[in-house]
Amino acid sequence: MEQELAQVTEIYNLIITYLVAYSFQILGAAVIMVVGVFIARKLASVVLSLCQRKKLDITLSRFFASFTRIAIIASTVVIILPKLGIQITPFIAAIGALGLGAGLAVQGLLSNYGAGLSIILSRPFVVGDTVHVQGVWCLVKEVNLSHTILTNEDGELITIPNKHIIGEIIHNSQADTILELSVGIGYDSDTAATIDLLEQSLGSLGVLSEDRPVQVGIDNFGDSSIDIGIRCWVPTESFHDVRYQCTLAIHDVLKERGVVIPFPQREVRMLS
Repeated sequence: MEQELAQVTEIYNLIITYLVAYSFQILGAAVIMVVGVFIARKLASVVLSLCQRKKLDITLSRFFASFTRIAIIASTVVIILPKLGIQITPFIAAIGALGLGAGLAVQGLLSNYGAGLSIILSRPFVVGDTVHVQGVWCLVKEVNLSHTILTNEDGELITIPNKHIIGEIIHNSQADTILELSVGIGYDSDTAATIDLLEQSLGSLGVLSEDRPVQVGIDNFGDSSIDIGIRCWVPTESFHDVRYQCTLAIHDVLKERGVVIPFPQREVRMLS
């Protein structure tokens, strides 16, 4: 019991001695740290605002702002440590040794960060684009250093580690997605008139644009019908809603104009 009391007393005396010797330094370090954090936040906001005024990509703008904030805070810590009687040279050597071991232990995490940095700098896609990667196609909601967050029409959040994006084939269609539909009409129907009818009907739904017009044409000659193919670009965030509207519009306009959608038929001949 006496030995434990002696150890506690020794530790207490060391703490009191340190506080007496470095009391003003501790107060100054606290003030410097508060000022450093304040300046870091302000400069990060200024950098973000400047990037937005220059119309830089939002992902790249956030990266520059975060890097500025972290760099200033790290510099502030390096400044205040010697004032507290802590030599930073041994820490730098220890951090280097630990960094080597940690790098070997967390190769996957570091590869995600490296891939994220590559995405931010090369910008194969930006926030708001529609990408198709790893069998998933969604809108890009957020790009972080370690992962990319996608979202779909149902509001689901899909998180993909960046190392699974870099090196893969990426389909980027900006904010839209191609919609492909098909409908069969009878062989005795006026094909050209039906194609014009479908183009006008879908154009009234707002899927017709100058840059990406609706494409309607003969897709295939089936056993019982001429298959008309329809291709148009629709907003990814309302893909299925527009798809349902388009199929209903196709059905209604063909029914209204008397264009027959034939049932599957097969001709069987009996040989004697």
